[in-house]
Amino acid sequence: MLRAISFGAAPPSARFSFGARARRLHVCIAALMIVGFTGAASAKETYKFDPSGSTIGFSVHQFLGTTRGKFTSFNGRIEIDREHPENSSVTVQIEVRSIDTQIKKRDDHLRSAEFFDVGRFPRITFKSRGVKRADLQSADILGELTMHGVTKPITLHVKLLTPLNDTARTRWSVTTEPITRRDFNLMFAPAAESVSGISQTVAINIEIEAKSAN
Repeated sequence: MLRAISFGAAPPSARFSFGARARRLHVCIAALMIVGFTGAASAKETYKFDPSGSTIGFSVHQFLGTTRGKFTSFNGRIEIDREHPENSSVTVQIEVRSIDTQIKKRDDHLRSAEFFDVGRFPRITFKSRGVKRADLQSADILGELTMHGVTKPITLHVKLLTPLNDTARTRWSVTTEPITRRDFNLMFAPAAESVSGISQTVAINIEIEAKSAN
């Protein structure tokens, strides 16, 4: 005779096992959701400078002419937060020894202890402290410029030159108020300064291309 098949309640041990597994599943799902939302909230796009496509240049008046130069060795990092642009950041390091004005004798003089003194102050650095967005493609970056052992506040006016939806690379034009040499103790000996005809103000010409590091 066939035995009747019971569809009644599961044994207590089975109910306990199933309940424990369900609770563990709920905990895992909750943990994954927390991690996911935290990652989304803090996600930033990271870009590294591409020196081959970038220029950090300057120009200064001397008598009736203009001397132009650039730095050829530098690196930088850009962190872009598209949801909250004010949380974006920029850091830059420039190797002063890489200065190039197309005249070796002049470059050697600029590297010497009489001017940049690269032995003591080998780098120029910039570190952002805040970002003020002007519109979709431009912003002001407030930060600190350190040069020749002196740190001064500076504001960089940046404009995006690449499409907003291009996340593989980014290109920016950068302008700022002219830098005054005296503010950074970048002065020649008094006798040389008086006859050099070199302006106290130095105009900055920067264009940066950076590639995604994500």
